[in-house]
Amino acid sequence: MITKTTIVVTLGPATASEEMIKALIDLRVTVFRLNFSHGDFDSHQAMLDTIRRVSRRVPWAVCVMGDLCGPKIRAAHIEPAGRLEIGDEVVLRADSEPGTPYDFGITAPQLIEDVQIGQRILIDDGTIRLVAADKQPDRLMCTVQVGGTISTGKGINLPDTRLRLPAITERDWAYVAWAVQNQLDYLALSFVQRAEEIEALRSKLTAQNSPIRIVAKIEKPQAVDNLESILHASDALLVARGDLGVEMDLAHVPPAQKKMTALCRRFGKPVIVATQVLQSMMKNPVPTRAEASDVANAVMDYADAVMLSGETAVGDWPIQAVQFLAHACRVTERYLDQTDALRPPIETRPELHDREALARSVAMMLDRITARLIVAWTASGQTARLLSKMRPDVPVLALCPNDRIARQLAFYYGVLSVHMSCPGDFSAWLKQVETLCMQNDWAKQGDDILLLPPEELLSPQSRWSIVMHTIA
Repeated sequence: MITKTTIVVTLGPATASEEMIKALIDLRVTVFRLNFSHGDFDSHQAMLDTIRRVSRRVPWAVCVMGDLCGPKIRAAHIEPAGRLEIGDEVVLRADSEPGTPYDFGITAPQLIEDVQIGQRILIDDGTIRLVAADKQPDRLMCTVQVGGTISTGKGINLPDTRLRLPAITERDWAYVAWAVQNQLDYLALSFVQRAEEIEALRSKLTAQNSPIRIVAKIEKPQAVDNLESILHASDALLVARGDLGVEMDLAHVPPAQKKMTALCRRFGKPVIVATQVLQSMMKNPVPTRAEASDVANAVMDYADAVMLSGETAVGDWPIQAVQFLAHACRVTERYLDQTDALRPPIETRPELHDREALARSVAMMLDRITARLIVAWTASGQTARLLSKMRPDVPVLALCPNDRIARQLAFYYGVLSVHMSCPGDFSAWLKQVETLCMQNDWAKQGDDILLLPPEELLSPQSRWSIVMHTIA
């Protein structure tokens, strides 16, 4: 059974092996995230090589997204990890030398000067809270207000402090060059605040003739304020609820998520919901009831994708987390498919208005007639993207002659993409479609499938065609 909601899996020590990556691909995971905040070029290269090697064994496309660290502040090396209790005194140092839970450096030493007495220092998505009590040159003395376990690499947020950090760091630019060299499909830019930051990354990619698509991670209140301009500058949004819930009032995060998903649907761009989706499954084999509801709400908000982070990177139950997430998404998808919700118009460029009308017509047809799936030829990917945003009741099998575009389409809701060259005539293409569907159990003999064939196989006077076909 095809899960229409895309599942994005973050790779890490728990899932980096070939055996685990194969198991995840067999579960129809089609998007893998490489988190550049952790690891090095060698470890990411090894994971990427394994993804590419294993994905060649399946017919569907598998996408890779690199996640740039951005100006993320983290705890430097702490050995051993330890627990901070309320009232403990902690020293933050303006260096990256090894330390202890009570005296450690940070990855952006210059920020020690920016923090003022009385301002908050939040660690590990706000689970630990310190307050600045005193300052000395290159040292910040803090008091623990909310305790917790601190270890190397934990994220640090300074919600009360005006920071002097570049949007894209030198480390990020090095990973951009690596992503271009290795032909990644997407790059996620962290801590975006303005559209100009997306445009700077776009300019760098364009100068290198790279078709990598850009995901804007929304994790700052300033980004929520500039949401529409950021969306127009990027190719997709990621609702990064962890840092967003630290940087702004946590109660405002759910409305912000709904604002982002609605805006992405309006403009026909994909959106990913992320952070603590199945957090309890880091340690437990089953999720909480609240997590199950959270997944369902993301699907009902018309998210294209739901992302697992620590659950699959370092969690104890990565396979079980993916299995439950897929099951929960499918249950909610079936519920939505049975409703008669109106399809609001998508705001597209004028040159796409006719193709948007085609996609809408296909989705409306399937409200009245039954088909197993839609099979759409899509050279540029636009037809598949628009069909995805129309949320038809059946999956879209997108056949694409461009391998890179086929991988990028794996990101979209309801789209199962396959790299395929175009044969010389309609009959040959139809035979390819039937063979592909039956070999992979996507359809069986006697099933109806709705076809959008390649325009080059139609008569010279025809621009497109909708064909209802019964598999022989």
